[in-house]
This record gives sequence, C-alpha cells and structure tokens, in this order.
Amino acid sequence: SSRTRSRSRSRSRCRQRRGTHRGAASGSAAAGRYRAPPPPPRPAAHRRRCRCPPAVVGRGAALRLESSATFHSLVIRDGGKLVFADRPRGPPITLRARYILIQDGGELHIGSERCPYGSRATISLYGRAADGAAVAGFGQKFVGVGGGGVLELHGRRPRSWSLLDKTLHPGGLRHGRYTSEKRWGSRGLNLRILDAGTGRVLAAGRFDTHLRAGECRRLLAFLALQPPGRVVAAAVGDSAARSLTLETRLLLRDRLRSEYIARLGYRQPWALVGILGGDALSTAEDKREYHGSGTTGLAVAQREFLTYDGTRFTVTAFSGWIKGSPLYLHIGEVIDGIDMRAEVGLLTRNILIQGEMEDSCYGQNQCQFFSFDTFGGHIKILRNFSSVHMSGVELKNMGQQILGSYPVHFHMAEDVDERGGYDRPTYLDNLAIHHCFSRCVAIHGTHGLLVKDTIGYDTLGHCFFLEDGTEQRNTFYHNLGLLTRSGTILPSDRNEAMCLAIRSHVYGNYIPVPSTDCMAVSTFWIANPNNNLIENAAAGAQDVGIWYIFHRVPTGQSEGRYPEGQAEHTPLGVFYNNRVHSNFKAGLFIGKGVKTTRASAEDPREYLTVDNARFRPHQDADPEKPRVPAIIDGLIAFKNNDHGAWARGGDIIFRNSGFSDNGIGLTLASDGTFPTDDGSSLEVTRSIFVGESSNFGSQGGQNSYWGKGANGEYRTLPRNKTFPIRGFQIYDGPVRMAKCTFKKFTPTVDRYSSAIGFFMKNAWQISPQNNVSQILMEKSVGLKVFFGRSGQWFGNNDNDGDKMSIFHDLDGSVTGYPDTFIGRADNYLLRHPGCLTVPRWNGMMCTGRFAQLYIQARRPENLTLSIARATYSSHPLQLQGVNRGAPYQQYQPVVMLEQAYIIQWDGRAPEDIILYPINFNRGDWLHIALCYPRNTVFHVVTDVYQRQTGMVHSIKHYFAAPSRASALNGTGERLFYFDRASGYLFVHLQAHEARKGHSYCSQQGCERIKITAHMYPGGSWSCAPNPFPQRPAAPQRPVSQRPARPCRACGAPQVPRASSVINGAVFPINSPGIFFVVLDACSGAVVSRRHFDTVTGENAANSITDYVQTFIKERGSCSCVCFTGSFAMLGYKGQAKPSWIKVLNRAGNQKAASLQHYVPLKLKEYQCSANAFSQNHSEHISAEAMVPHN
Repeated sequence: SSRTRSRSRSRSRCRQRRGTHRGAASGSAAAGRYRAPPPPPRPAAHRRRCRCPPAVVGRGAALRLESSATFHSLVIRDGGKLVFADRPRGPPITLRARYILIQDGGELHIGSERCPYGSRATISLYGRAADGAAVAGFGQKFVGVGGGGVLELHGRRPRSWSLLDKTLHPGGLRHGRYTSEKRWGSRGLNLRILDAGTGRVLAAGRFDTHLRAGECRRLLAFLALQPPGRVVAAAVGDSAARSLTLETRLLLRDRLRSEYIARLGYRQPWALVGILGGDALSTAEDKREYHGSGTTGLAVAQREFLTYDGTRFTVTAFSGWIKGSPLYLHIGEVIDGIDMRAEVGLLTRNILIQGEMEDSCYGQNQCQFFSFDTFGGHIKILRNFSSVHMSGVELKNMGQQILGSYPVHFHMAEDVDERGGYDRPTYLDNLAIHHCFSRCVAIHGTHGLLVKDTIGYDTLGHCFFLEDGTEQRNTFYHNLGLLTRSGTILPSDRNEAMCLAIRSHVYGNYIPVPSTDCMAVSTFWIANPNNNLIENAAAGAQDVGIWYIFHRVPTGQSEGRYPEGQAEHTPLGVFYNNRVHSNFKAGLFIGKGVKTTRASAEDPREYLTVDNARFRPHQDADPEKPRVPAIIDGLIAFKNNDHGAWARGGDIIFRNSGFSDNGIGLTLASDGTFPTDDGSSLEVTRSIFVGESSNFGSQGGQNSYWGKGANGEYRTLPRNKTFPIRGFQIYDGPVRMAKCTFKKFTPTVDRYSSAIGFFMKNAWQISPQNNVSQILMEKSVGLKVFFGRSGQWFGNNDNDGDKMSIFHDLDGSVTGYPDTFIGRADNYLLRHPGCLTVPRWNGMMCTGRFAQLYIQARRPENLTLSIARATYSSHPLQLQGVNRGAPYQQYQPVVMLEQAYIIQWDGRAPEDIILYPINFNRGDWLHIALCYPRNTVFHVVTDVYQRQTGMVHSIKHYFAAPSRASALNGTGERLFYFDRASGYLFVHLQAHEARKGHSYCSQQGCERIKITAHMYPGGSWSCAPNPFPQRPAAPQRPVSQRPARPCRACGAPQVPRASSVINGAVFPINSPGIFFVVLDACSGAVVSRRHFDTVTGENAANSITDYVQTFIKERGSCSCVCFTGSFAMLGYKGQAKPSWIKVLNRAGNQKAASLQHYVPLKLKEYQCSANAFSQNHSEHISAEAMVPHN
C-alpha cells in the first residue's frame, strides 16, 4: 500500500542519514566502527591508583559505536565524531566512562532531530568522589561540552506527561464489615493495631523510614505502647528502607516474627499480618522484588481471626507497585470549578544517562544528612559550544551535592538562541530527570534556552534553577516538577537541620534562623522575572512550587553585569496556565531576594541567604518610567499547606486563577513603605476561591494534617486542624478584588474558615483604599469576613495592623450595602452611629470617607501612641508603632476625614513629630490635638517631601494663633495654637494638591507638617482626655439606608459552554454547527470568524471546503476550530506541521472536548515575511477551544 511504501521510504532516509556518520568526514584519515568488550573489573585500590590517559576521538576520526564499551575517560575533539549505532533489534549499547569531554569541534551523536534513536542506549558514568583528579572547569563523573563541542542526543519522544482524564480511587487495605477508621497511608511503614477479640482498630500510624531518620525512634515508641496479643497489620507504601536502621529492623524481626524485614530493600513491596509477641506460626508475610520496571505485583498477607462472640473476620495487608491499581486517590476531574487533575509522567526513555552509585553514603558527601550516595554524574555545557540539543533522554542518579555539578547545567553560556548566533536555538525537550542528587536543570549566566516537556522527579535542591539573577529570555514550557527535597549547597536549599548545622560560611558565632535564612527549596527557582513560564506544574516541593526571587545585584560569576536593583524593576515575562499544588510553604511565591554581600561583622549571615526584596516592574527596568503590570494569568493553586500564592510588590495582577484547599488562598502585599513608596497596587480578578473542596485527598505524604472537614468527612487539612483558613487575605494594600467567586468557607468547632480574612499578628499598616466589587459569595460560604479573635493563631489580636484592618465594599456584593467600609468592631476611629455591628465577623459596616494619618516620631522612638476621635474620646486606640530600634518610629492609623483627633503618649512627647496626610484628596482635612508639657516651645513648618529625590520644597513656617478656633478655621492661614492650660497643641492638617491613582500623595510630593518641640525638665506631660468641645457624633448616612441590588454580573465569569478563547477574548458558539476562528500566525491577529450550520444548513460541506481553500491563506495563519458536538481542534494551514496542532473528538456521552495551548508566533516555519521572523518564546497567543458533549 502507499502507506507502507511511505514508511519504507522514511526508514530508508533514516538509514541513509545514519550511514553518513559511518563514513569519514571530508579530508579525514580514519573512519569506521568501534567495538570493544568491557574490560575486566579491577580492584578498587588499583582503580584509585590508575592514571590512565583518556581515549581520544580526534582529528579525522568518525567512529560508530556498535557494542558496549568501557573507558577510563573519553575525549572527543578536533573534529572527531562518535555516533551510536541504531539497531532496534540489536542488544542495547552501554558506554561507561569516568567522564566524556566534547570540545574543539568534537561531536557526540545518538540519533538526530529528524530520525530519533530507535534502540536503547546508555551512558553510564562511574567513579567515587575521591577517585582521580578533577578536570578543570568540569569536575568528576561528567559529560562535558566545551567550546566548539557538539552534543546531539535524540531519543524517542513519548508523551512526557499529561493529566488524568478520570479519577482513580485508592486500593489500600481490603476491608469488609470491619472498616478501618483511618485510610491507609503512604511512603514508609504503615501499621495498624487491632483488638483480636472485637476486630476494632485501636491504633494506626505511618512512619516515613525511607526519608526521615528520626521516624525509627517514633516507630519504636509506637510499638512499645502496644501490649502483646494485639493483631498487627503492616505494609510498605512506596519505600521504607532507606532510613530504616539495623536496630529497628532487628526489633521488628523479633516483635513481629518477620522473616523478611531485616533485608528489606529499596521500594520493595512487603506486607505482614500477625500477633504482637506471637510465634512464627501466627504470622502471615509476603514480599516482592523491585526491579525498577514500575510493576512488581502485590505482596499480600492475610489471616483470619475469631472475635469473642465467634464472628470470623479477615485482616489483609498488601503492598506493591502494580499497573492499573493505584494505592492512593488520584483526581482526574475539575472539582468545584478548579482543575485538580493529577499529573501522570513517564520516567523512562530509550536513551539513558546515569551515574553509577555506591550502596550508601561515604566520605565527605554530607553523610550526616543523607544515608545514600549523592555523588552522581552530571552534564555541563560551557560557553561557545557549537550545538547542544537533547530530546527523549532519561537522566537518573545525576548531580552531586557540590556547587556546579547538576544533572544538566548550562554554565555561563550567555545567549544560546539566534541572539548568540545559533541558527538552531538550543533546547532541552522531553527529558525525564529523576532520583537525582542536585537540581534538575541549572541555567547559569545563560539566556534564550527552551526547556520543554521535561520532568524533574524526586530531586534534591532547587529543581529548575536560575542561578545568578542575570538569566533572561529562557522559556519553561509544559514541564513537570514533583517531590523537590532539601539539599545542602545554598542556604535556600536547606531544611532546618541543615541550616543550623552548616555554618562554615557565616561570620563568627552567628546561628542562622532557619525560617528566614533558609527553608526555601523550590521546584522552579526564578532569579530574574524576564523569563517565561507556560503550562508548567510544580507539586510536592518541601517548600515552594514556583518562587520568583530577586538579586539586588548579580551574584557569583555574574557580578557587575547589571546595575543595582535592576532585577526588581524588570518586567515579568509570560506567566500563563501554571499549576502548583501539594507544596508545603506556598504554591507560588513572588518576593524576597538573596543576600548579595559576604558574611561580615555588620551582617554575619552567609552569602546568598534568603533576604528581603520586592518586585516593582517598570518599563525598561527604569524606576523613573511608568510601571508595567506583572500579569499572573491562569494560575491553579490547590492543597498547598500554607499559601496558594503570595506576592509582594506592585503592580501585580492575578486573573483567571483558581485557589482551593490551601491554608490561605492568596495574599497580596504592597510594594513598599511610606514615604519611600511611590504608590502601587495589586489586583485579583476573574478568579475562584474554594475553602474545602470535594477533593478530600489522601492521608500521608506531605499531608501531615488529617481531620474532619466542615461536612464531617475526614480530609486533608492545611497547616493544622485549628488553622484559620482564608480565601483572600488582606495584608496592607492597596489591593483590589473584582469578579471573584467564593465557595465552601464554613467554620467548624475546631477552626475558623472565612472567604476574606486578614494577615494575623499584623504590626504593619492597612490601607482604606483596599476594595472589592462584583464578588459572588455562594450559599456554601458560612463566614464571609473575619477579623480574628484573641486566642490560638491570632495571639492577643492587638497589633497595630490587627486593629486597623479595613476594606471598602464598592458595590455591596459582600455586605449587601454599596459604598460600605468594613472594619473591626472595636475601632472607634471609624465608628459612628450609622454603623452596623456584625458579631460573627468581629467587625462592623460603616459609611463615610476614610484615609490614613502617617506619624513619624523621633527622640524618643519607643513610645506607645494613644489616638482617639474626639467624639469617642473614652475609646482610644493604643498603637505600638512599627520600627523598634530604628532612628524614628512610625504609626499609621486609619482615620475618618473632617474629624478631630487627640494624640497622647505613654511618656513625655517626642521632640520631633512629622504628620503626613496619606490618601487625602485635595481639600480633605483633620483637626489634631497633641499632648505636650505646659512649658513647651514649638517650631512648626510645612513642606513638601519629594520621595524619589529625597528633597523638600515649598517650605513655609507656621505662626502661633491667638485661639484654638483661629488655628482650626481652615482659612488657609498656617497657624498653630498651644493651650498651656490643657497642654494640647492644635493644628489643622489639610491636603492642598491633587492625588492621582494609587499614590499616597500628590505628584508634587507629600505635604507634611513638621513639629519641633523644645521641652524643659519638670513639666507634666499628662493631659485631659478631650480638649475639644463635647458634641454628638456627626451624622453619617446609615448603612441600612440603601441596600444593594442583586448582582447578576458578580463572580468569576463562566466561559460559554461552546466557545473559542483567544488571548482572553471569548468567541461564543450559540448554535449547532462548525465554528472557525482564524488567526494570523505571524501577528496573532484574528483575521476571520465564520459559522456553518451543519444541522439544517444546505450545502454546508461545500461551503466549508470553499472557505478553507479560498478564505484561509495558505501560509502564515492558524485556525482555531470548534465543532458544536464533542469535537475541538487547533489546526494550521501551510506546509509546516507545528507541534501544537491538536484534535480531540469525544463520544457524545463523555465530558466536554477542551483544548488549550500557547501558540508561538513568527516562527520561521510559518514562512512569515523576513522582518517578522522571531524565535522569541515570549511572542505567543493563547488559543483555547472548548465544546460540551451533546
């Protein structure tokens, strides 16, 4: 058939291409095949003494490796080539060496881009850490590519990873009448203790003896509490052997009468049912061998027992790695509007690069932290290489706990795309990096690299890693990172124990603080914002899934390559449709930096310790130019123990995102501190927040907390069973939230759970500019807002920020009353007779106009400020201030405008006080009375402080007024009045300039009043509570006067059931048939839309044919096509066959057909005009097609 002939021609072309590797290169002197049997093994002592020179494939040599071979080391240089023979029916080829160095025109090929390798090939790197000398620039046990080197590895490219299409429920212990009260666990040894007389489960425990050495002690303590005669069921989940000590093995052998536990191996399935303290005949036990294939069969142990009343019951335990029968719950559906489908990755490839490992840790390899050998192999690529492309490659046992030795490491390679002169931009595609000992992919001083469809699984230290802060224009597309664990190399890699123990680079006797200096290991460690993250997934990190970290200056070998602060001001690259879940600290974290100075007496912390920084993107990274909002689009964050996402900076916008089952869904923290902050904002819009979803999860793994949910069912819980869950957390501001939906936030007897909450124990300020609108609170929300109460987690709930918590409900979609402010119930700076108290919220709803008063105090700086509104002078608020030990103290109360306020202190008043009106519009004012000793002399001036330059202008002096009334009459005269009888100084504080946007002050600068007080010894500094005339509270509009109308447009928008979505623009399909949306692949513009009625329309087929052939251009266009049934397609018309072409066709009774892809623009294969060519991975369109079933 023609199809068979086509395949034959294809195979013929591949054979011809491979054949060219066999012949000599032009002008070569030698070419041919290389066959060598592996040499006989030598004694270890002899290997260490060997100083064998490397085998060299040099000038004119083009060799084909046709059988396995072992070298001491191999150097390919001076135009030499080594090509692996591809014989799919032949035996696998293994090349063993201590190292392979490719440089100066040398080439190593396994397969090619057009003809991927079809056989099985392995590069195995051997050697111990102390064996032989390191190669300069590369180290030991490596594949290295130096200047002029070529590394082309192209295996078969299976689907790297995908999302489950259907939920797989756990197997676990089989159960009948006597159902276990707790679900089966996960990694480690899982034990249950039963009463043989009743069949009731008495105790259960999981002990992670694979990863955590301390679990053995806990296991022994658990068994010590169990009396003899109890039934025990035990099984291994995942693996239990790595940290299982000999002492524990022997005790289990004797106590459980186990035949196999003493020799339990890595990932070996094992199950046992027996009697504690019984004889060998009372024990049923089984095991299976693990060979790394992913399938072992089940180890099953089973025994019958008889209760006191004569009822028989069976206890069965089983353990194993089997195909098609999962041991734990794996979600394969969208739950409560959040896509929680589990990631499924394939770890095997037909090209394998691996390190050969010892049975246990040895020598100077951080054995105090790791029981296993961590001295694996590594791949290192240096600057000026000729060509590096890797696809379809598996990397196992790679990386070393040594700086610079990572599974794949681009080291100071600079631009590796067209900008660096590479016609074929460098890429890593479809790699499987697993069980490695130091990162996954390290990009160091390298720009323009594409990392695509790559898996990083069970690795130490940051997985996908940008090192010095200079790395830009790299694209991470559709990568998966799972189980990122702590390592020792950088402070940010380390866990608590490592942080405290590794102190060789701190100054003096400094003891690191783990929670702030370390404990930041992340699956994606992004050290410069100008990189692209598209459709990646990060799950199970010990700390964070994706962390944007900022280097104030470049570090390491990149020092001096950009000016101070540039990274923090650099606009964000593309962030689209990334998923983060099951991470311990946070799913996504934007903020903080690294310490860029060496340890010293002034700052004894280690170099590159986690430090403070904040993200403030501006055009061209220039703070003098306009801000450029950072867009976080399509983030999915669920089941992260602490935060779904945290972002500090401005402007940052989250949109089209989903947050579920996190301790805190989202916190947005402001750019900076007044008065140095030039005003910014943060926003979340069109997003969904879920408190406790219908995904109950599974007990075990990093799910440390397991308890009853709001519906009474057991489920995973974040942080702690009593931790107060919050969907959206307000910290300082200003922040905006619009068109968001909240579901399933219901308090229980154990914990609070609220849709909107506040940062706990908050000593900072909160802006009254925080606002919400078009919010949908579903009926399942039991607590819309909560201000906290004294007790666990909240402490005394009396920090300055706790007391000042506030936000503005613009349209009444939260409170039911438009233009309403929500504050804490005991805040009498805001209260008036028209407010409504909401006891369940510990809050109140008030109308009015509110702003902030910023007070700076010097000499002394440690006083507590007491501020009261004159109307409620008997209810003052005590503010501690923010800066302890700083040269000045600052206080930032929220105040109602056009009111009188009284300020006192818990000691003699400060000598210098500055009053700033924050968020005041032109004409807004306050009357302020400040308490001083009666003999005080004042010098009062007003000026305007320009924050960007630090300069002041418009300096004017205040004069003493004859009376309080004349000082406060607001006529524009600059007057103050000091009443020596009462001890109060009266000033009128007013904004005279217009304020724009989210700036705290006007564009001219911040207006302020500076008060310098000369106080003499002996004067009394106490004052009467209220120097203002007693008047009733000024009338304000009652909250209940104007209830909000029902809001049909509130909540996260629902995309029409059948639609195309292009860069956020929705093109709905409202009638049956086929709908085309055609885009220009060079510009991304929508050039045509057309609907064809295939149900009732005549000649629809001919019309469609004519449209496709005539109206869609032959080149430079891609079409997004939706068919109103259960069919969706992303297609392209032209000679090229882009990888993003997709077709999905479902049966009528199946779920909706939905395709979503980020489509690159301006690629050369589209045959765009010359001036449109680009390989810039940031130029994309987002194309999505979705159709429901019939």
